[in-house]
Amino acid sequence: MKATFFVDRPVLAWVIALAFLIAGLLAVRSLPVEQYPSIAPPTLTISVDYPGADASVLETNVTQVIEQEMNGVDGVLYMESISRSNGSASVKMTFDSGADIDTAQMDVQNRLGRVEQRLPDEVRQQGIRVYQASPDTVLLVTLSSRSGTMDTLALGNFAATRIVDELRRVKGVGDIGEYYTPYAMRVWIDHDRMAHLGLSASDVLTAVREQNSQAPGGALAERPLAGDTEITAALETQARYSSPEEFEAIVLRVEPDGASVRLGDVARVELGAKNYNASTELNGDAAASMAVKLAPGANALETAEGIKQRMSELARAFPEDIVWTIPYDSTPFIAASIKEVLLTLGQAMVLVVLVMLLFLQSWRATVIPSIVIPITLAGTCLGLWLVGFSINLLSLFAMVLAIGTLVDDAIVVVENTKRIIDEEQLTPFEATKKAMGQVSAAIIGTTLVLIAVFVPMAFFSGSTGGIYRQFAVTLAIAVAISTVMALVLTPALCATLLRPSSGAGERGRMPRPLRVLNRGLDGTATGYHRAVGGMLQRPIWFLVIFAGLVALAATLFVRLPGAFLPEEDQGSLMTVIQSPPGATAKRTEEAVRRVQAYFQVLRGVWGKSELTVREAGKLAVAKHTLHLSLLSPCILLILLLSGQATTPLPVAHLPITPSSLSLNLKPALFLSAGVVASSAR
Repeated sequence: MKATFFVDRPVLAWVIALAFLIAGLLAVRSLPVEQYPSIAPPTLTISVDYPGADASVLETNVTQVIEQEMNGVDGVLYMESISRSNGSASVKMTFDSGADIDTAQMDVQNRLGRVEQRLPDEVRQQGIRVYQASPDTVLLVTLSSRSGTMDTLALGNFAATRIVDELRRVKGVGDIGEYYTPYAMRVWIDHDRMAHLGLSASDVLTAVREQNSQAPGGALAERPLAGDTEITAALETQARYSSPEEFEAIVLRVEPDGASVRLGDVARVELGAKNYNASTELNGDAAASMAVKLAPGANALETAEGIKQRMSELARAFPEDIVWTIPYDSTPFIAASIKEVLLTLGQAMVLVVLVMLLFLQSWRATVIPSIVIPITLAGTCLGLWLVGFSINLLSLFAMVLAIGTLVDDAIVVVENTKRIIDEEQLTPFEATKKAMGQVSAAIIGTTLVLIAVFVPMAFFSGSTGGIYRQFAVTLAIAVAISTVMALVLTPALCATLLRPSSGAGERGRMPRPLRVLNRGLDGTATGYHRAVGGMLQRPIWFLVIFAGLVALAATLFVRLPGAFLPEEDQGSLMTVIQSPPGATAKRTEEAVRRVQAYFQVLRGVWGKSELTVREAGKLAVAKHTLHLSLLSPCILLILLLSGQATTPLPVAHLPITPSSLSLNLKPALFLSAGVVASSAR
């Protein structure tokens, strides 16, 4: 194709440019929005429940069996398993970056089908879940009581029956972490009474399993026994028991004289909590919380907005005493970060246009590159959508950085065309043709060189590649599209908009500020020519200076501190208290109360929103989120650890000695979902 092809076909050039613009605007609506690109390898989590089992039983009968079967799954980097004393266990499988997680999930489910028969019946009855979701929590939805009369159990039952399933259906939700305990039928056995009657716990368990079951009852008047009956009727058998009275009536043994021993004679039956070792509070009151985790590739902002909208709809049918709040939400920080970068992008566009107008000193010459900028940015968004990337801080930073280079090629075409018009007295149409013949090859060559600088970053492996891949590819796409616009749209605009200069007196009629600027530029060019001449006369001196600058740069590069990503202040703090093995719930609660009391009187705190989740056992963890305004979390962390805060952290007054207490304070960048439970392996 000739370099002058689009000079003769301006309509086609406009059609191509508008196609980039419209397609890019449509792509923006479909691009996911996140703070940073997904850098963690894809993961799958296998979750199982074994009611009544402790951590060691789970480890031996469930976790190890699943781990052995999962060995050999294609693309697995490593496996991490947790067996908890509350009867739950999880196996987290991490895969190679770039692995097809959907195919991997099918392979894992097939292997679970083979191993399922070797698992205990209780585990199979509860079901085995395999899900893929981001390990980070987008927000926490918490239910609490206005009057304070409802406990965590009642709130958790309401959440489990009315809310969790609704939230799981919201677009973008990968999973819901449950910070509450559901209802369960509790049977408290009187061992002395059972020993007197000659019964054992296994007798009770067998009787409950046999009688608390449901079997098909069949139907009346079905073949081959229908006879002359014209109507059939289905038989309904008694369903599973649902009240304590029905469980108390379960027959454990029938004596020869007809007397019977029932469950109510040897045990107390009540509808209680499934787990009494965990609790959740919001600002000191009972609460039930749900942690929303994203599905892979989901839009965090849209998902959070969908959750809030759905909760507003569900709240219309809530009892008057139940209120929902969001004590932790990571999306405002993401939205603020994206907004600031977009503001910077707009400012950069305005500055580029002003600089072009100042130096080109022609509105016609300025309009042409200015039109290219929004079209190129829209085309870049289209490219991000095609390669499966997202709008995040790094891709937007690449666009900001590329703003200055997007207009380079267009300026080259405009300047060369304007020069030919003024010097050779050609019409804009003929001058554009000649100019394109001169600079087209150079424009393509410089673009390829620039792309070659950034493209190698896209091939970095691991987490580093995940961070810089989108940055490099975004820059390469933006530069490539700007070159296409310089070869397609810019020539058509030059042939249409540019005009010859008015004559030799044009500079004299310029405004005084522009005349002063031009004289300054001429003086700068003259000084530059003299400086280059002086450097050429003394090359050794300047080579030594250059080598010294390189050495200084290398020294500073080595001495500068390094980090994977900069730590950002999100205005919240997460406190993790880990008690020693065997700590009870009461002991952990006393430690948490002490830390809460400290934060209550801490200056610089506004709108306190504290969510505390704790569980007794070998590993007791309390997660406490606090919103700060006057003090940065990072600064607060330094003050607390160095003992320079206004009120010292009361570690010495906690009911656990400092040598056995692990206290961790850090900015709450992400709050991982799920309670870290006791007896974790």
